[in-house]
Amino acid sequence: MSDNAFMQEAVELARENVADGGQPFGAVLVKDGKVIARAVNRMEAENDPTAHAELMALREAGAALATTRLDGCTVYASGQPCPMCLAAMQIAGISEIVIGYSNENGAPYGLGSADAAAELSQPLDQQDWATIRYLPPDDAAAPEIYRAWSAQSAKKA
Repeated sequence: MSDNAFMQEAVELARENVADGGQPFGAVLVKDGKVIARAVNRMEAENDPTAHAELMALREAGAALATTRLDGCTVYASGQPCPMCLAAMQIAGISEIVIGYSNENGAPYGLGSADAAAELSQPLDQQDWATIRYLPPDDAAAPEIYRAWSAQSAKKA
C-alpha cells in the first residue's frame, strides 16, 4: 500500500468514528509496509481522556509486537497529533508521523491542540493551566527508586 492509501484508511476510520458518535480522529500504524494497528479516538466511549486514536494505535501495536519500542514504525494520523500523542510516539521510537488534517483545519471546530502545545512548551513555573508544585522526596538527591530500576535494567541487558 502507498502513503495515500494508509492516510485514506486513517481518514476513513475517523469518518466512521464520527458516524458512531466519536471524535473525527483515526490512526494507522505501519511497519515494513504492513498495518500493525488501526484505532480511533475513544475518549467518550471509554470515558478516558487519554484514549486518543494515536495512543490506542500505540497500545495495540505494542501488544501485537510484544514491545514498548516501535522503532521503524510510521503512524498515519487523520489529524495533527496533540502534545500527549507526540510525546508518546517519541518515547515509543516512532520513526515517522504522517498527518492528514492540520491544527488549522481543526481549530474552527474546537479540535486543534496548538494552544495546549504552546502552554506546555513554557517552563513549569510559567504555566497557568494548573498549579504545579515541586515536592521532592527525602532521597531526591539520589533517588532510590531510579537506582533500583537502573540495577534491574542492567541485569536484563
